[in-house]
Amino acid sequence: MDSQYNSQLENRVDSNGSENKATNENRVEWENKILRETINHLQTEINKYRQPALMVCDVVDVHDDKVIIKTPNCNRFLVNISSDCEQISAGDAVLCEQKNLTAIKKIDMTKQFNVESFVIIEKPEIAWDTIGGLDNEVKEIQEVVELPLKKPQLFKEIGITPPKGVLLHGPPGNGKTLLAKAVAASTNSTFIEIVGSEMVQKFIGEGAKLVKEIFQLAREKKPAIIFIDEIDSLAAKRIELGTSGEREVQRTFMQLLAEIDGFKPLGNIKLIGCTNRIDTLDPAILRPGRFDRLLEVPPPTKEGVKEIFKIHTKNMHLDKKIDIDNLSQKMEGFSGADIKAVTTEAGYFAIRNNRKEIKEDDLLKAIEKVNQNEDEDQSFKKMFG
Repeated sequence: MDSQYNSQLENRVDSNGSENKATNENRVEWENKILRETINHLQTEINKYRQPALMVCDVVDVHDDKVIIKTPNCNRFLVNISSDCEQISAGDAVLCEQKNLTAIKKIDMTKQFNVESFVIIEKPEIAWDTIGGLDNEVKEIQEVVELPLKKPQLFKEIGITPPKGVLLHGPPGNGKTLLAKAVAASTNSTFIEIVGSEMVQKFIGEGAKLVKEIFQLAREKKPAIIFIDEIDSLAAKRIELGTSGEREVQRTFMQLLAEIDGFKPLGNIKLIGCTNRIDTLDPAILRPGRFDRLLEVPPPTKEGVKEIFKIHTKNMHLDKKIDIDNLSQKMEGFSGADIKAVTTEAGYFAIRNNRKEIKEDDLLKAIEKVNQNEDEDQSFKKMFG
């Protein structure tokens, strides 16, 4: 009996030992696998550090088995194409080896800039009733921009083609930007604002690409309104100066014309240009099919001054004895921005006297101050303009 028990005990010990041995071997094998994967990963990382960086270049032209590339410093070279590189054409972006600039691989460069950091993108909330003294201009821009966006089928049924955009021109401060934002709000469109002068100055050598990507951004966010402020700095009459800066402006301008020609009049994108100097614009931008609707935004009339004054003082506490007719007469010739400045300055005069109510004397002092600032600006322009 004892011998049988001892034999069973020995068999159990041998079995447990075999199981423990197998478990240890599995664990060691698993650890070795992890270590091998870690070593391979580290080796891959080391190889990455040893590899030289590749240069991103633009393809200018293709000549049989060679290409002309433009490097980031704008130098151009005729280089070879790697046998592993897919087919490339002018306008593509490629990775090039730094020593001999051989084109190795075509890459997707649809977005070279983070465009959204260079333009103002918003959904305006400006209502039509917050714009005073521009009744005719409001009707015009509603017909040109709002109606095609809201009811494109109406134009198809009648068989006419609306303008792709509208050019707002006139003295500064009279509501051109307000009109553009109001029509964007009424059509629930994305408002993309660009300043022409900044675009040219900031992106020497890249202006045309930026224009292309701005229009692509508008297509992604449609319905959209592209608002180009100071368009005269980008679309001025072309002259033969031959300087690099002038050539860059011309390239940017030509890309703008190409993009305008590239979208449909009844699409969900509209273009609004803005300028204080329409006389300086190139005729190419004004021909039919581009900015063929020109809308002048003039200084407000006497009645317009009253409307704008009432809009800006709507939330202000005014003395009931204020003679609006007298104030409007004194503000004759003021722009909408000037009238807003008058109401702001009048509020400051009341604050300095610890009052919450605006008196007529506050407004008269404010008018005098704004007039004085205008005179100083005119004198400065005569001296240095």
